[in-house]
Amino acid sequence: MQLARHVTHWRSLGWFVAVGGAAAAVHLGVVVWLVSRHGWAPLVANVAGWCVAFCVSFFGQWRLTFRARTTPWQEAMPRFMALSLGGFALNEAAYAAFLRFSGLRYDLLLALVLVAVALITYLLSSGWAFRDRPRD
Repeated sequence: MQLARHVTHWRSLGWFVAVGGAAAAVHLGVVVWLVSRHGWAPLVANVAGWCVAFCVSFFGQWRLTFRARTTPWQEAMPRFMALSLGGFALNEAAYAAFLRFSGLRYDLLLALVLVAVALITYLLSSGWAFRDRPRD
């Protein structure tokens, strides 16, 4: 039983990384597209990128990473949204500070910030957003 739980944990972590990587790629792609093709400011484009990536992230995490959980999507989505908004607030604050003070390219900075926030998101998603319902 312990081995099965351990395997499930690593499988979930693998799916989290895959889905998170896809969502981060979408996020970064939207930002780069809006900045380079449409002249948007990076911080404004970052908001649009997060909105698109949220959809990829939530449904990927719900269907793949945490599929063994008993939480219906209607219950998990508001929790994941709150968690994601908190992560995005951290993302935007760090991104703004790095853009202002680092002198590095906007796309490189965003990639670094997205990776840093991902670990926190996994831990909170697993423990709260997609937690199992109590058994009756």
